[in-house]
Amino acid sequence: KVLVIFRWKSTRTVKKADRKRFRKVFRKRKFGEKPQTPEFKFMTDEELVKALKDVEIRADKKLQMPPVLPVRKEIDDVFICDTILKGYSESKFVFTDISYGKNDRDRIIVVREPNGTLRKANWEERSRMNEIYFPRPGRKLWMPTMFKGELLLKDLLTRKEYLFILDRACLQFEPDDPDYVRVTTAVYNHINEESEFNEIRSTRHYGSLVFYLIINRNIENLLSENLETNRLQEAVWALDLYNIIHLESKCDHKYVK
Repeated sequence: KVLVIFRWKSTRTVKKADRKRFRKVFRKRKFGEKPQTPEFKFMTDEELVKALKDVEIRADKKLQMPPVLPVRKEIDDVFICDTILKGYSESKFVFTDISYGKNDRDRIIVVREPNGTLRKANWEERSRMNEIYFPRPGRKLWMPTMFKGELLLKDLLTRKEYLFILDRACLQFEPDDPDYVRVTTAVYNHINEESEFNEIRSTRHYGSLVFYLIINRNIENLLSENLETNRLQEAVWALDLYNIIHLESKCDHKYVK
């Protein structure tokens, strides 16, 4: 019960810390898709009010923050080792439950090794099988080259392609995937070091960045940028969230008010 309240309070405070800017929320994204043709309409005052409310709802959906999770544990569960099957084949056999209604996380996937061992599929094998049978739009079967080497990622960071990296990471990885954590952490650290917070404001990634910095007790640059750009209320909300997460903290924001 306490955990639910904590999550609700912290998520609500994170949303407060990022004010919506519709031009940024509905920006063009680099997904290789053909941009839609703008549509112009004449509206009455009532229709305009309704349309603005609809835009607000759509913006809230687009600003839904990706989950912030710890790195998942490796799967190392062996059912049985049938030595009688050893040498029967040089290849692994993967058995996947493709029943409808199953969750990708809960779907039963097992592997029979050439030595006769029957075990649960590891995360990489699970990801590959799920993508083969139930492909997700934008997700590749193999890791995109941009995530493989540190030099490529560093080049994108130098070019301030933060949103492109984060959006692509959300498409490619699960939020507890070690590679997702590695990539997003590199982006958050670079943004913090360069004080480039405004580059991802009014996007769904800003809340995750703030949460990451607060969890790691590293909000000095964020607060400094808030104060220098006259975002006093955002600084207050960041300190509120800091106090929610670090209950032992003696942090006070009265001086900001």
